[in-house]
Amino acid sequence: MRRTLPVAAALAALLASVASADDALLNQARHAMAKATDYFTSISTNGGWAGIYSIDLKQRWGEAVYEKARPNEIWVQPPGTPTVGKTLLRAFRVTRDKSYLAAARNTGRALVWGQRMQGGWGHRVDVSHLTPQARVPERRKGHCTFDDNISQGAVDFLMDLDETLDEPWLDDGVALGLAFLLRSQFPNGAWPQWYPLRGGYHDCYTFNDNAINDCIRVLLDAHRRYGRREHLEAAKRGGDFIILSQVKAPQSGWAQQYSRDLKPARARSFEPAAVCSATTARNIRTLVNLAVYARDTKYLKPIPAALDWLDRSKLAAGLWARLYEVGTNKPIYGDRDGKIHYTLDEISEERRTGYSWQSGYGVEAAAAYYKRVREMGPAAYAKSRAKQPSASSLARRATGLESKVKKVIATLDSEGRWVDDDQKIRCQTFVANMRVLCDYVQSASAR
Repeated sequence: MRRTLPVAAALAALLASVASADDALLNQARHAMAKATDYFTSISTNGGWAGIYSIDLKQRWGEAVYEKARPNEIWVQPPGTPTVGKTLLRAFRVTRDKSYLAAARNTGRALVWGQRMQGGWGHRVDVSHLTPQARVPERRKGHCTFDDNISQGAVDFLMDLDETLDEPWLDDGVALGLAFLLRSQFPNGAWPQWYPLRGGYHDCYTFNDNAINDCIRVLLDAHRRYGRREHLEAAKRGGDFIILSQVKAPQSGWAQQYSRDLKPARARSFEPAAVCSATTARNIRTLVNLAVYARDTKYLKPIPAALDWLDRSKLAAGLWARLYEVGTNKPIYGDRDGKIHYTLDEISEERRTGYSWQSGYGVEAAAAYYKRVREMGPAAYAKSRAKQPSASSLARRATGLESKVKKVIATLDSEGRWVDDDQKIRCQTFVANMRVLCDYVQSASAR
């Protein structure tokens, strides 16, 4: 027994050393979160952000550097203001530091004050009329968009904030946003790209950029939070439209958008009418989500035919074309000339590099998700997902994140900025790095 004492002491010392190193990294992660947030909130415009900033802050852009943002404008399009707001709210929940909640509250106010009278949002909003003393939003007229998760993402963040804050302006913004989602839905369950309707392809039944999918997702979340039946029924009508709009065999996928007579429709000049692999993968995932939430297997029934079409349409190297010609099922590509092209080489370099034409599009992940739910059944799958992760699994997750965390901390400069290689400051980079730190703090704190 005497010989084991030095071994035990050495082991205890080793464990203490590991614990000390873990605590040090955890503290460094918390410090990096605070420092980065201090800087990022300092460059906000009345609580909101543009998408991209020059390093000297003299220039501001939206989604890309071809979209200039005016000094009093904030960007709603992800990963803009709502995405940053959700990140700040997550930081509060993993640290309980109320400075993050205060910042998230300011973000919520910026969005509510930028909300249009209809209840939705455009890509960008002017928040110059928002002051610290402002009590009632001065909402303006204008069309609202479901493109790129803009209106849906704003409502999603406001609902998330409403779970923590109870303030009249926030209640009003959430209620108006959800009413807008219900009011803009077509009787057949679809949504347009813009509402009120503005003509052209914007009025199509639109799956492109997840428009309908995000509406369904937010309404399911609203039902989970508030328990109002109209939100669940609207989400289910959206699922019924997915079933209704499936292209007939043998091309049993979905188009990016549809005309009023439920035929695949063209949109921009480089987006011809076609069956779309990316849209099909997203619709499979949405249908499975509905089956799990509503415990209704009817939403699983269209999926085998869709998977069969995807399997037959696969290109080399495990990729799919984005678009397939209706009838022939040939891969097709579009350009600014509005013509259909059958090879990527035929289209301009600007369109080859400015649009996704071939990819995996999440097809295999969507197929695996469907198969898992089909095997377990929606109710059993939902029950399995509701289980909280064990302390050991959280510890393993924290350990797996350590190298990423160290890199994120190391790239934060002395001012609290993450500056990209092109010398730009981006919401996208802030959000991505803060998520890594939040994931680590949450997991490491449970060890």
